[in-house]
Amino acid sequence: MQQNKRRKPKITISQTDFDRLSNIAAAYEQRNPEIAESLAEEIDRARLVSDKAIASTVVRMGSKVTYTVDGNQSKTVTLVYPGDANIEDGRISITTPIGTALIGLKAEQSIDYAARNGQIHDLTVVEVSQPRQDALAQ
Repeated sequence: MQQNKRRKPKITISQTDFDRLSNIAAAYEQRNPEIAESLAEEIDRARLVSDKAIASTVVRMGSKVTYTVDGNQSKTVTLVYPGDANIEDGRISITTPIGTALIGLKAEQSIDYAARNGQIHDLTVVEVSQPRQDALAQ
């Protein structure tokens, strides 16, 4: 028997990301309830860990992520907050369907997500890297 909706993978989110993303979800409740609900569902099902305990292999805000959608050619993006998004520069917002799907995943994990047109796609994380700490301090 084939299920048309697979179970979502386990995800991990740092406390700082959880706090900031909760605020974003709340801010979007009136403006765009669909985005708010989708983001809230993802962070609510995540395992929370301290900022120091999160593995470098986990997608978090600021991560550079290489992924595929439906087995097509891979894309590499940096996951950012809405105000920092710029698709031409490869900076994708957490409030996009792909951005929300990416948060908390590790390399080789896959998740189904709904595009804005309602079509379901299979996203697979290929590689995750974090910005250098000295770059963050600037």
